[in-house]
Amino acid sequence: MGTFTRPQTAQQAVLEELRRAILAGELAPGAQIVQEAVAERLGLSRVPVREALKILEGEGQVRYQAHHGYFVTELDVTELLEIYAIRDLLESAAVTAAVPRLEVEDVVRMETALADMAKAAKKADIVAMTAANRRFHFALFEASGKPRFVKIIRQLWDASEPYRSLYYAEPVNRTVVRQEHKQIVEAARNRQADLLVKLLAEHRSHAITRLRTVLDRS
Repeated sequence: MGTFTRPQTAQQAVLEELRRAILAGELAPGAQIVQEAVAERLGLSRVPVREALKILEGEGQVRYQAHHGYFVTELDVTELLEIYAIRDLLESAAVTAAVPRLEVEDVVRMETALADMAKAAKKADIVAMTAANRRFHFALFEASGKPRFVKIIRQLWDASEPYRSLYYAEPVNRTVVRQEHKQIVEAARNRQADLLVKLLAEHRSHAITRLRTVLDRS
């Protein structure tokens, strides 16, 4: 008997499509999401669209404005800096806790995600790049054995997700990320906690510098 695969619900299908559109930059930060248009395009009722939007709102990827509807989250520089400042504290603590617990399998997960990012970058597939990037970083965070830390870190990542497509859209950023990721996985392989914390801090710093440029242009 083959493996049973549970079919997607209408809500899951909408959620997956909206996430893809946000990551691909088809729904840019500040863009309005018209429920009727999404429902019509997907051949569904408005109910699963509304349910999916509520989930995205809980993740911080969309915001609701009374009498206007849902919009893709648009961050200003202050909000973005706050997100990265909190990430810096939590991710540094998580990584420090993770290093003594790292297994070979954790490093392999990072290496696999790194290879997947490289393949996606060649195709300029921003959605696949972003998914692989998350697997890369969370393989390290999850090794910390601190599920509450990981949950909050994931929420912070979600809140700035609409900006990752803008960041990865520039080839120079994709090149820098690949170089930095190679150094990070090497430090993880050698269980160098202090170096890992330093490299990840620099990695975040470079990202925020580039994202500030994007925000200043908008």
